[in-house]
Amino acid sequence: MIKLGVLHGDGIGYEIVEATKTLVSAAAIHVNTSITWIPLPMGLEAIKQYGTSMPKETIKSLEQVDGWIMGPHDSLSYPSHLSDERNPSGELRHLFDLYANIRPAQSTPLIKGLVSDADLIIYRENTEGFYVDRNMYRGVGEWMVTEDVAITTGVFTRHAIERIAHAAFQKARQRRKKVTIVHKANVIKLGSGFFLQVCREVSALYPDVHVDDYHIDAMCAHLVRRISDFDVIVTENMFGDILSDLTSELVGSLGLAGSINANDRQAMAQAAHGSAPDIAGKGIANPMGMIESSALLLDWLAEKHQNQSLATMAALIRESVATTLAQGVATADLGGIHTTASFTKHILVQLDKKERIQ
Repeated sequence: MIKLGVLHGDGIGYEIVEATKTLVSAAAIHVNTSITWIPLPMGLEAIKQYGTSMPKETIKSLEQVDGWIMGPHDSLSYPSHLSDERNPSGELRHLFDLYANIRPAQSTPLIKGLVSDADLIIYRENTEGFYVDRNMYRGVGEWMVTEDVAITTGVFTRHAIERIAHAAFQKARQRRKKVTIVHKANVIKLGSGFFLQVCREVSALYPDVHVDDYHIDAMCAHLVRRISDFDVIVTENMFGDILSDLTSELVGSLGLAGSINANDRQAMAQAAHGSAPDIAGKGIANPMGMIESSALLLDWLAEKHQNQSLATMAALIRESVATTLAQGVATADLGGIHTTASFTKHILVQLDKKERIQ
């Protein structure tokens, strides 16, 4: 039995998370696997009940689950007295040391993208770098010296760099055996230079994996011009955030991108897009980013627990989405006419046609 937390989040979060739960539960039935869902408050819902967007009760419950699905948050709508708190995503990444943000970008003929030959995955270090809300033990890594001077700190540690590098190289061994390190060592010589140095040291332990490296600015250009040349990209926090948004848009849309945030024991499924408050409650949100994030979570759990049924669930979900799109069934953002609910229902119909594994 797999225990998964459910955090609906804000805006369109409830709609897309419920759609995802429906499909994951149906896939579980097909492979005779039991999923226990643990609903937990977060965001505006939690603020109303507990006065904070990430209650201690939620955090305590998450410690007991295998992973969780997290909807988007709308931090800008939170009360002003909470502005100094980390947003819900940053808080969980920090508290649970979810050091790896893993985001694939793959072209498909079913989605019109700006490129047609992408198949890569980005491993973004998720706990330090220039992300000041999570790079300090306590407090944040920036301050105002005077009203006219702001200082922001970037943090780079051997421990954090080694573990994200190992994760990237291990994944490359399962793929096309190529890792690209992205940095800015020519300017940020100590911080980004240290990231490059340690990644290179780790690469020596994987002699079967080809490794190269590029400056972040050049890498953006290379991805636009020759994205098919790249397999696994490893980089620090801010650069990874930028590159993963770029690659998601190149293959289709940021709104379709899935991702997980993981440590060595748990993982959090989180779509790359935001809460879209302008369309919340209208039933027109595309749940594909959240659905793909859940499939990535199932893949991660399958590998961790050596559980082929979970990998089969992920494959069933992806195949059912692909068949649905191939039939011309889509939400408005993809030129279709379907609502969140009707789109999900069509995927569910395709999933139910699959042969059940006894």
